Amino acid sequence: MSLSSPDVLDRPAARPARRSLTVAIVGATGAVGAELIACLERRGFPVGELRLLASPRSAGQTLSFRGAPVTVQALDEDSFDGVDLALFSAGASVSRRYAPAAQAAGAWVVDNSSAFRMDEATPLVVPEVNAWRLDEAPGRLIANPNCVAAIAAVALQPLHARRLVVRIIGATYQAASGAGAAAMEELRASTAAALAGEAFTPQVLAHPYAFNLFSHDAAVDPETGYNGEELKVIAELRRLLASPELPASFTCIRVPVLRAHAMALTVRFAEPVSVAEARAWLAEAPGVRLVDDVAGNHFPMPSEASGADEVLVGRIRTDLSDPSGRSLSLFVAGDQLLKGAALNAVQIAEALVRTGAL
Repeated sequence: MSLSSPDVLDRPAARPARRSLTVAIVGATGAVGAELIACLERRGFPVGELRLLASPRSAGQTLSFRGAPVTVQALDEDSFDGVDLALFSAGASVSRRYAPAAQAAGAWVVDNSSAFRMDEATPLVVPEVNAWRLDEAPGRLIANPNCVAAIAAVALQPLHARRLVVRIIGATYQAASGAGAAAMEELRASTAAALAGEAFTPQVLAHPYAFNLFSHDAAVDPETGYNGEELKVIAELRRLLASPELPASFTCIRVPVLRAHAMALTVRFAEPVSVAEARAWLAEAPGVRLVDDVAGNHFPMPSEASGADEVLVGRIRTDLSDPSGRSLSLFVAGDQLLKGAALNAVQIAEALVRTGAL
């Protein structure tokens, strides 16, 4: 079966494999690492041995998998002997150093960092969007997209497949989870301090987080005025939607929400598209949950997206600034730690198992 076959997305969990697999998680003690462990267990991935890898300071910690303790090991070049699948979530520098060692040991690598996302030889994959790209991984290396790009692509692909997207303007509302477990704890602590009337000095992020919002803390490019997060989203969406020249603009904002990113998108299409058409296409799309209750004023919210596998899409309406009828505005929310990271990586691995590549 080809990796581009529709059957890749027929079922959420992996079919029983001919053999159990040895799976390594690099960055196992981080927020995404914890979700990778949970996703593998919840979705019944055929793990025979789970190897948890992290920095030497985390070695010796014990984490639970299927009710049994697993000891975290210090990552080194020999960590991948006998590994079938290596899931990386420990930053770009770690991926650049250790992913080649995993590949050399014969493992498939799914990398959640930015290290390989813009490498044309490395497929950048969201299974609901471009599973066919998994056929193009001769080096057994696949890149997981930026969380905003992955969530946006799931919402946009059902529309893009029927009415070509020709322009995107987006504003994101990004949760603490995007900056990791330490940022989530800083939001909790700073909120508690604010409610108690106590002073709090930020340690993880540059600005006060409680009851505040601010531009994403990625460095601003002096030439374009866009920060690194905005530029990543634009570049990766172009790759995911196979539209290398797609005009796009994003403003990425950090908001005081623990988990799940949201975004407002205004999308222009090559041809007119109605709200009814868009709702119908999104309602049947894999990985999407339509949340568009106009009468009840109920639309996607981070509180409902948190812990959900699906990307929530709603607030679908005609863009009144475009009299041609070719533009829609919509609101999207998705769990950054799941579809924006861990779940997407595990879904990629499931597709490889189904087709016998893994």
